[in-house]
Amino acid sequence: MQDKPFISESKLRIALLHRTTDMAIIPFSAYIANGLVHGYIGMSNYLGLTMAISMLIALWLYPVLGLYRAWRGEWLGKELLNASQAWTFNFLILAFILYITGNANPDRVVYFSSWYLLGLIGSVLTRSGVRLFLNNLREHGRNKTHIIVVGDNGLATSTIKTLKKSDWTGFNVVGYFGRSEIVGEKLLGSYGEINEYLDEHSSSVDQVWIAMPLAKEREINAILEQLRFATQDVRFVPGIEGFRLINNSVAQIADMPVLNLQISPMTGMNRFLKAVEDRLLAALILAAISPVMLLLAVGVKLTSPGPVFYRQERVSRAGKPFMMYKFRSMPVDTERSGVQWGGAATKATNRFGRFIRKTSLDELPQFLNVLFGDMSIVGPRPERTQFVNEFKYSIDGYMQKHMVKAGITGWAQVNGWRGDTDLQKRIECDLYYINHWSVWMDIRIIVITIFRSFARVGE
Repeated sequence: MQDKPFISESKLRIALLHRTTDMAIIPFSAYIANGLVHGYIGMSNYLGLTMAISMLIALWLYPVLGLYRAWRGEWLGKELLNASQAWTFNFLILAFILYITGNANPDRVVYFSSWYLLGLIGSVLTRSGVRLFLNNLREHGRNKTHIIVVGDNGLATSTIKTLKKSDWTGFNVVGYFGRSEIVGEKLLGSYGEINEYLDEHSSSVDQVWIAMPLAKEREINAILEQLRFATQDVRFVPGIEGFRLINNSVAQIADMPVLNLQISPMTGMNRFLKAVEDRLLAALILAAISPVMLLLAVGVKLTSPGPVFYRQERVSRAGKPFMMYKFRSMPVDTERSGVQWGGAATKATNRFGRFIRKTSLDELPQFLNVLFGDMSIVGPRPERTQFVNEFKYSIDGYMQKHMVKAGITGWAQVNGWRGDTDLQKRIECDLYYINHWSVWMDIRIIVITIFRSFARVGE
């Protein structure tokens, strides 16, 4: 019998710890913001009202967003992203409530901005602190989750080795059940002896992990039949890591467990958030750059006969074609002999055309595409229909980039894969973006793009 850890693995206790810190951050950051902006830390009626509303929103919203589920063994960045999004949604809802009730005051913009930033920093720091504290305990043998593995093939072996190497997760492999030997691991019995073992060691086993290929359906069903009396958590490791997966997860649909192998991140709340981000930023950017666009339009008209804009059919989300706008940097008859891949720089035959293409200023009209809903500000770059039909057969994973809207800039572009560079590398970057998408990743890409655009202008 293992010693009971002094911090319980119970999800309830971990969630209670996070609920307490989350609730404490709201008034703490509000008071500090008030002190920084107004020079005193005190509670006015307005401050008390906004804090109370924010805390009520958090009590409802945070559990809905899955903020208090078990994060053991998962990437810290994913948990911090979830916490950051929850605080951001809290603030947006609070702002909306204050606006519709007539309590929004433009004079308090600096205060609310400070409150938001301090609350965001507080959420990230407290979550990081709790995670690091728990990881440290687990590395020193405390706060362990004791598991048994069912399986004796290569998948079971790799599962055990991975868990043992990741001591920070706090998973302790007690042993395994199977028919053959796994070198260096404790054999607890055959598949038929699982129930007997769990009856005798129910207090010292927290989880049962079945690590078997999907092809062994009959054996898996027999094991699950044995485990019908088990009170421990049961997990299944199906061994699908060799597949090309996009945002894989498990969902409950029509009372059926469904394994998602390829899912667009732009669904539900994420799709709404992405749409708000795109339309709002596009509108603000277009308002800010309208004088620049006017000058560029005049420059195009004066340096080359023909229309100011160049319209080109491209492919966006779900393979949907749309007409993409650019400032024309080439003569109107450049493609009279047919569309050719690459060589974009050589097609701009005057100095102004080469300048706007080199600095990507010819891309600015695409903010209109974003406003119309055809594109996103950040996403995989769209390609022409004829090239999509060609590349989908020759480049592995090419069509999966169309699981999100095409973008003006993207992860591939900020990593140097733009223009006529290696398409396979660009697709790898696009799929990485889809797998790791977040609002903060979009902001990071936008900031990098702006700095690099200024650098190209100065060259």
